[in-house]
Amino acid sequence: MKIAILSRSPKSYSVARLKRAAVDRGHKIKVLDTMKFAISLEPRCPDLHYKGKPISHYDAVIPRIGASITYYGTAVIRQFEQMGIFSANSALGISHSRDKLRCFQMLSRHDVDIPSTEFVRDKEDVLRAIDRVGGAPVIIKLLEGTQGVGVILADNRKIAEAIIETLQSAKQNVLIQKFVAESKGKDVRAIVIGDRVVAAMRRTAQGQEFRSNVHRGGSTEAITLEPAYEEAAVRAMQIMGLKVAGVDMLEGKDGPQIMEVNSSPGLEGIEGATKIDVAGAIIDYVAEHAAFPEMDLRQRLTVSKGYGAAEILIGRPSELLGKTLEDSGLRDQDITVLTLARGDKVISNPISTRKLRVGDRLLCFGKLETIKAFIPKRKRRRVRKLANRVIQDALSEQPLENA
Repeated sequence: MKIAILSRSPKSYSVARLKRAAVDRGHKIKVLDTMKFAISLEPRCPDLHYKGKPISHYDAVIPRIGASITYYGTAVIRQFEQMGIFSANSALGISHSRDKLRCFQMLSRHDVDIPSTEFVRDKEDVLRAIDRVGGAPVIIKLLEGTQGVGVILADNRKIAEAIIETLQSAKQNVLIQKFVAESKGKDVRAIVIGDRVVAAMRRTAQGQEFRSNVHRGGSTEAITLEPAYEEAAVRAMQIMGLKVAGVDMLEGKDGPQIMEVNSSPGLEGIEGATKIDVAGAIIDYVAEHAAFPEMDLRQRLTVSKGYGAAEILIGRPSELLGKTLEDSGLRDQDITVLTLARGDKVISNPISTRKLRVGDRLLCFGKLETIKAFIPKRKRRRVRKLANRVIQDALSEQPLENA
């Protein structure tokens, strides 16, 4: 297999380890400077040139895109995707995770915990936003910061207000975030590949420093994650649409709180702490999945006029509640159930005898006009919160049976 690593730092630890792991497994591998590509757009023939020459054949690419070149880097990855070449992370997933605000917006919709976060532009709303996250001390984060740069701990409201106003006057976008006191100076980094955590470590800040990043002198220790932390890490990565990621979590009093999802996690700290061949696990994943390039389901599922995919939430009342999929009549109306989600578990191609419960979410494909009859009318936000509570109530019911 021929693999390309997209990176501007060919001598970095992470890139060197990926190269060695690929060579050890018998693959051909080359490091290509992301900024040396030219994107060629012709009808029915997307193509790339590298240093002025047509790019040779590659089976897969592994993006190591720095924050400073996110726009151009994701454009190059997107072109590889249009050419049918597998990418270890999609351009869309990288874009989602790289934008801290977008990342938290997406996570906030799902069943994962995050620190309370505010984003405001009106200076009149700054103090109110600080109060909404629980008051001082608060964390102030630049949206574009990496490796702990642009993360500030403000001890009181007035200092926080002054810092935020100063940053905003310099045309910087900032997040205001609850300070999770019980995790001060510590966090957990999990490396997730596909649908599993392959390595995890705890990072501890030195001295009075509250940022635990290895680049800021933080120490590391290998840990085995509790199931709740492992599930949260995998779920956060999948919400972002990534396949390989470093997920940073705070250890809150009520469990894991997602702090960041990194699409190009450094390997030196995690491999040094855990002695696990993370680079090899990434190469193995790429080799196993290279036959399945990124696919835009929105286009594929709307090829037939009037057909598409939609989700049906089973609530009270619902004509589907208590029925099996076989008795629901969905199949008779040309509606195919692709997945059934119950709590944080998802069953693909659920069996026809499975009985539907309150809170179940059915991902269906069929004629949209027919599916619409099973979808409750959109209600105001107050009622949508009730729907969320229905799903939460379902979590406390009996465990999900095997498919």
